[in-house]
Amino acid sequence: MNATYDLHEFQDLLRNLGTQSALTEAAVLLGCLGVSWLLCAALRRVLHIQGAVLFGRSVVDGVLFPVFALVLALIARQLLASAVTVAVFKLAIPILVSLVLIRLTVRVLSAAFPNSHWMRVIERTVSWIAWIAVVLWVTGVMPAVLEQLDGVRWKVGGAQISLRNLIEGTLTAGVVMVLALWLSAAVERKIIRGTGDDLSMRKMAANVVRAVLLFVGLLFAMSAVGIDLTALSVLGGAVGVGLGFGLQKIAANYVSGFVILAERSLRIGDMVKVDNFEGRITDIRTRYTVIRALNGREAIVPNEMLITQRVENSSLADPRVLITSVVSVAYGTDIRALQPKLIDAIKTVQRVIADPAPGVQLSAFGADGIELTLQYWIRDPENGQGAVKSEVNFAVLAVLDAEGIEIPFPQRVVHTREVPAAAPNKNAG
Repeated sequence: MNATYDLHEFQDLLRNLGTQSALTEAAVLLGCLGVSWLLCAALRRVLHIQGAVLFGRSVVDGVLFPVFALVLALIARQLLASAVTVAVFKLAIPILVSLVLIRLTVRVLSAAFPNSHWMRVIERTVSWIAWIAVVLWVTGVMPAVLEQLDGVRWKVGGAQISLRNLIEGTLTAGVVMVLALWLSAAVERKIIRGTGDDLSMRKMAANVVRAVLLFVGLLFAMSAVGIDLTALSVLGGAVGVGLGFGLQKIAANYVSGFVILAERSLRIGDMVKVDNFEGRITDIRTRYTVIRALNGREAIVPNEMLITQRVENSSLADPRVLITSVVSVAYGTDIRALQPKLIDAIKTVQRVIADPAPGVQLSAFGADGIELTLQYWIRDPENGQGAVKSEVNFAVLAVLDAEGIEIPFPQRVVHTREVPAAAPNKNAG
C-alpha cells in the first residue's frame, strides 16, 4: 500500500514537472540561486575571505552558497504553495540539503587534513550516501527503506536498538564532529593569528580550545548514536588505569607540553640545545617539540625530555650570544697598540652589536706566540655563527697584514752533536 502510494506520488511529481507552473517555479528557483550568489559575493568582498570553508575557492563551491539557496528556496516554496502545484521545489530542496552536507564535510575535512588519503575516501563516501539519499527521497522509496531498517532490531543491555537508529545516530555524530572540527579549526586559526608577541601562549590557548571543542563534540556525537553517557564513569576508570601503565609516557608528554607552554621556559623562536642537538624551536605541540638546526635538519623531541633533562636556551632572557675567536701573534708585538685596532675592525662586521662592546684579551703565552682572545656579541643566533665568525677573522687578518704583524707557526730548532771517534784497540792484531 505504501509503496503503491509512493509510486503514484512520484508519477504525480513527474507529471507536474511538465506543466506551465513548473516553468514559473524554475524561474523562481533560478532567482533564488542568483540572489544567493550575489549575497555570497558581497559578503566575500566585505569580509575579505579567500579560500575559506564558507566561500571556497570561488563563490559557488563554498558552504554558504547552498545554505543561502536552501533558505531562499524554502521561503519561495511556502509563498508559491498557495498559487501553484509545487513540483520543482520538491525536487530542488532535497538536492540543496544534500549539497550543503557534502560541501560542509568536504571543505572542513580538506582544510583540516589537506594531505590525508583517507579524507578523500571519506569525502567520496559522504557524496555517494548523500546523493543516494536524494534519489530515494525524490522517488518516494525512502519511507519504505526506513520502515525496513526500523524492523531490524537487536537488544543491547536493556535497550532495543534498530538499524535505522544506528544509521541515523552515526550520520548525526558525523555531522556533529565535522562542525566541532570546523569550529575548533576556526578558533585555533583566529587565536594563532591574533596580536601579541607571545606565540607560545597563543599556541597553548589554541590547543586547549581545540581539545575542549572536540571533547564536547564527541560527547554530543556519542549521545546522538545512543550511547549512555553515564557509562563514561566506568570508561574513565579504565582509561585511568591505562594511562597509569601503558600510556604513562604519552600522558607525560602531553602534560609536559602544557607545562612548557604555561611556564614559557621554552618559546617558539628560541635557540636551544637538547641532547647535543642545537637549533631553533619552530613548533611546540602538545606531545612533542620541533627543533630545526641551522643545517636544515629537524628533531622531534618529546616534551617530557624538555622537562626532565637539561636544556640550554640561548635566548630565554636575552637573545644576545657571545662568540670568541683566538689568534696568535709573534712575541715582541706591541699588544697595547694592537688592541684598539682589532676592536675597531671587529665593530665593522655587520652582525656584531655595539653593546656589549667587542673586546680583545691577552689570554695565554703560547709556545710559538702570544694568544689573543677576541670576544664579540651577536643578537641573531638563529642565523648561525659560522658566517659572522668568518667575517671577524677576515677583518682581523686584514689588520695584521696592514700592520706587518706575523702570525707565528710552530718552529723547531734541531741541534746536532758530533760524536768523537772511538779509540783504537791496542790488543787488536
